[in-house]
Amino acid sequence: MVISAPPATAPEVVVLPSAGVAAANPAPHGWTTHTVRPGDTLIGIAARYRTTVGVLAARNEIRDRGHIVAGTRLAVPRTTPAKSAKRPTPQQPRTVHVVRSGDTLIGIAARYRVPLASVLKANRLTARSVIHPGQKVTVRAAAATATAARTVAKGTRYRVRAGDTLGAIAIRHRTSVGAIARASGISTRSVIRPGQRLTIPGRAGGSTTTAKQPVPDTFNGVRYPRSVAEAAARNRAILAKRSVPSRTTTKSMIVSTARRHGVDPKLALAVAYQESGWNQRAVSPANAVGVMQVIPDAGRWASDLAGRRLDLLDPQDNVTAGVVILRALGRATTSPEKAVAAYYQGLGALQKHGMYTDTKQYVRTVMALRKTM
Repeated sequence: MVISAPPATAPEVVVLPSAGVAAANPAPHGWTTHTVRPGDTLIGIAARYRTTVGVLAARNEIRDRGHIVAGTRLAVPRTTPAKSAKRPTPQQPRTVHVVRSGDTLIGIAARYRVPLASVLKANRLTARSVIHPGQKVTVRAAAATATAARTVAKGTRYRVRAGDTLGAIAIRHRTSVGAIARASGISTRSVIRPGQRLTIPGRAGGSTTTAKQPVPDTFNGVRYPRSVAEAAARNRAILAKRSVPSRTTTKSMIVSTARRHGVDPKLALAVAYQESGWNQRAVSPANAVGVMQVIPDAGRWASDLAGRRLDLLDPQDNVTAGVVILRALGRATTSPEKAVAAYYQGLGALQKHGMYTDTKQYVRTVMALRKTM
């Protein structure tokens, strides 16, 4: 509604019906400032800013409505939306990611460097949602983020072979699981499949033989003491020279050992596959050794459980260690999921803190693998 200003000599009038003023928002577009100039009147200012004298007087605590001083700054309603509000909020770039084998929601979020919550919200999913190869997932990210996702660090391409795990590949290429996961757009706990292609970062055009490579001491974002990393390197060197069973033989070994100790063979197979891909030569920088990825302290506990000393470098003993640990954890917890969580996180930490975020992903992966065994 347009209101014309009355003559300066006219008596004060009600510019808007009182009922309308009471119900209306006096400043629908917010407030701004007006500096009183010589000759200004409150009535004229009210008309200019499409409001009433009463609104101005109340907002600025003016008692004498007939007298305002030049130079005074008054709060007045904006007559139009602020300039910043005029400009529409730029839409975040929208990327559609086609799910591939081995993808997880966490991995997709990591690839595009956006919070997992934003991926879930954009696709009306929950953290428990299952995604399938070929499914389309919408990712909304800032322009710089989207660009960064398309320009991942250059590196060499690696085709996954039977028995490979992210840990073993990282060790072989003198890098970390996290670096491969980021470069390949997957989670550090993704299940990788033979034939899948991964990106090994930081090796494009470089030589791997011209300089001595450092002993890897970081795994899954955790850096281990030098002594642990060096012990792992020694075990790795020992196993590299030894004959180890094939994956088929290892699988049979896991099944028979699990049955002998009263453990679900499919669960043992799934844990072993997630840990090492049934590869006895796998040794992590944390010095987790062999098929079941058992660290020395856990190996000593397993020896007590088995009633004899177990050599983690021996394939059968390694499998036995992992299986009897799973048996003990199964008895100490209330579900296979919690037993698997304790295998990954540690029973004490699980009882004290519950499952960590990465533990939940590990459990989901293992339980999904179990169904395929």
